[in-house]
Amino acid sequence: MISSVFENYHYSVVIILMMVGLYVVFSSRNLIKKLVGLSVFQTSVFLLYITIGKVAGGQPPILVKSKKGEGYGGGEDHYADTALNLVAGGDGKVGMAQHGTEVLYSNPLPHVLILTAIVVGVATLAIGLALVVRIREVYGSIEEDVISDLDHRYNLEGTAD
Repeated sequence: MISSVFENYHYSVVIILMMVGLYVVFSSRNLIKKLVGLSVFQTSVFLLYITIGKVAGGQPPILVKSKKGEGYGGGEDHYADTALNLVAGGDGKVGMAQHGTEVLYSNPLPHVLILTAIVVGVATLAIGLALVVRIREVYGSIEEDVISDLDHRYNLEGTAD
C-alpha cells in the first residue's frame, strides 16, 4: 500500500495542484487571482498528461539506420521507419518487432499535444490579462463585487436605475 503511494506520487502532486487551482478560481473575487488559479489548474492537467505519456524503459521512436545485409531485404543501407512499424501488444505496451526482438517505444503524441496546449494556454492567459486591463480602465477595479455593484447601479447604459 505505502509503496504504491510512493511509486505514484506524481498523481498526488497533480491532484493537489488541481484542487489548489480550482479553490483559487472559486474563492477569489479578484480577476487576476482567478487567472492565476486557472493557470495552476491548467498546469496540473499538463503534468497529468505528461506522466501518463511516459513509458518506463521506453525509447523514443526515431529513424534508425540498419547495417548492410540486415533487416528488410537486400544489402543496401536504408532507414527503417520505426514509427510506421509499431505494434501494440495485448498488455497495452507499444513495441516494434525488429529482427526477432521487441523494443519498447514511448508514444510521442501526448507530449506533442501538451506542447500545443501550452501555447494555447499562454495565448488564452494573455487575452484574459488584456481583458482585465480593459475592465480596470472601464470600471476602475478588478474586484468582482465592485464591478457587479457598478453594473447594478448603472445598468450598462450609463444611466442610474
